Amino acid sequence: MRIVLLGAPGSGKGTQAENIVKKFGINHLSTGDMLRAEVSEGTPLGLEAKKIMDEGKLVSDEIVLGMVKNHILKSENGFLLDGFPRNINQAEQLDKLLDEINMPIEKVIYFDVPFEVIKERLKSRGRSDDNEDTILKRRKVFEDETFPLVDYFVLQGKLKTINGHGDINEISEEIFKAVDPSL
Repeated sequence: MRIVLLGAPGSGKGTQAENIVKKFGINHLSTGDMLRAEVSEGTPLGLEAKKIMDEGKLVSDEIVLGMVKNHILKSENGFLLDGFPRNINQAEQLDKLLDEINMPIEKVIYFDVPFEVIKERLKSRGRSDDNEDTILKRRKVFEDETFPLVDYFVLQGKLKTINGHGDINEISEEIFKAVDPSL
């Protein structure tokens, strides 16, 4: 099982990722977690990434893809990608990589949640960077960079839109049926 989660910050991806991973026994691949692990383990990719981050720059798609590939190859029972891809270029590179290793994405779950609900969720998390200004900036980045992936994956026939506003368990059940219709 090879799944990608898409949705704005605060749409419920993290909550549902945990439920999906528990239900199906697949690896949860978060690019942020991967990056931190590679750096702390001092891998060649991690050392390269650390140098870039220490300069205050963004880690390139190439480095992130390298890390994603390493973790995907270790994911014998499948994987759930959370936080990647974030834009069309990354999606195209990911598709190419996964085709090369014969492990294409099987399902993309898009969490559709009204912005007012997202705003309330983010504010209630209590994180220092979840203020009105930052929330609006993240929304803009999502709309400009990540939202076009919805059409990208619709055209591939892989996208399932889930109403991410409601009871957590009901949303989980809808996702489970979307990724495994035999349930």
